[in-house]
Amino acid sequence: MANASSGFFTPPSVSSSKRGRTTHLPVRLSGSAFCVSKRILCCSSLHNHPSPSPPPQYRPPRIVPSGCKLIGSGSAVPSLLISNDDLAKIVDTNDEWIATRTGIRNRRVVSGKDSLVGLAVEAATKALEMAEVLPQDVDLVLMCTSTPDDLFGAAPQIQKALGCTKNPLAYDITAACSGFVLGLVSAACHIRGGGFKNVLVIGADSLSRFVDWTDRGSCILFGDAAAAVVVQACDIEDDGLFSFDVHSDGDGRRHLNASIKDSQTNGALSSNGSVLGDFPPKQASYSCIQMNGKEVFRFAVKSVPQSIESALQKAGLPASSIDWLLLHQANQRIIDSVATRLQFPPERVISNLANYGNTSAASIPLALDEAVRSGKVKPGHTIAASGFGAGLTWGSAIIRWR
Repeated sequence: MANASSGFFTPPSVSSSKRGRTTHLPVRLSGSAFCVSKRILCCSSLHNHPSPSPPPQYRPPRIVPSGCKLIGSGSAVPSLLISNDDLAKIVDTNDEWIATRTGIRNRRVVSGKDSLVGLAVEAATKALEMAEVLPQDVDLVLMCTSTPDDLFGAAPQIQKALGCTKNPLAYDITAACSGFVLGLVSAACHIRGGGFKNVLVIGADSLSRFVDWTDRGSCILFGDAAAAVVVQACDIEDDGLFSFDVHSDGDGRRHLNASIKDSQTNGALSSNGSVLGDFPPKQASYSCIQMNGKEVFRFAVKSVPQSIESALQKAGLPASSIDWLLLHQANQRIIDSVATRLQFPPERVISNLANYGNTSAASIPLALDEAVRSGKVKPGHTIAASGFGAGLTWGSAIIRWR
């Protein structure tokens, strides 16, 4: 994708051979205007004003190749920290049991005055500051989330809060734990094919609101966070998004979902106020997260290595050229298994799962931002990133930092 001939659209220059050329029309008789040759000569007694200019010729747009690169990152987490020992007070578990099976020690949970939009705005602000891009220069805001504060999406609220005065397009992308990778794909498409210059890609989720905190098999896994990157247009020679590999399989929904459910009663109408048996519909809400952990594990350790290898092949790069492996932070066992299959040494694998748990769409950019700010990831480093989860969806990206 990085080498695709797509990008800004600009009108082509006018050929010098067409300038000043006389327009010719066929010989014809029209009323009292007598046309004596291919050049129009109209009787002056009939019309005393000059002939109208011919309509401008249509010139198709010319495609100018453009690259795109990541130039800034930022992140934000809720203030409330929940440790494994805290969870042990409400479910039958303990710190050793959780850490051994998942690698997680702590997680952050939205509470009090926290909101997902607030966290996303904080993360986006930090990313813009690092990139040295002003809010008024943002052309697009992509909010990758499955848990927006508003049913109709959160991206426009973030755009407004950031102070993007040019009213850039802003919309949500719902793909759960694969959301951030799909956000990068979308950003690249808008830049290469639509002429956008600065795109803000945010991954943010608050899965704690959809967790059954009495189910020790799932409540130990999830946390809340927001993180963002700025993707900017650049010369094709400086392109930093080398390739993508993305997939989905709706058959896997049975292994991981949070389905809509009807409430038992309709608060708006009593039973005798109903017009028909099933109308008006009952008020709806979403169930808690339902997950078959063993099947999700099998899916991840099989599909993710294949996806990364495919992305590397599309980029024309060997695995040895990758500086860092950055996976969705779902479970340390999954991360270790994928790294082993790809023969990536542990010291080249980025992981912050112990401190935050599974933060869904926020996990990849959150880990990236911490690695950048700590000096681990440096300008010019190449990263193989992969997200996977609900849908089922999965995707990989080969990217270069700055």
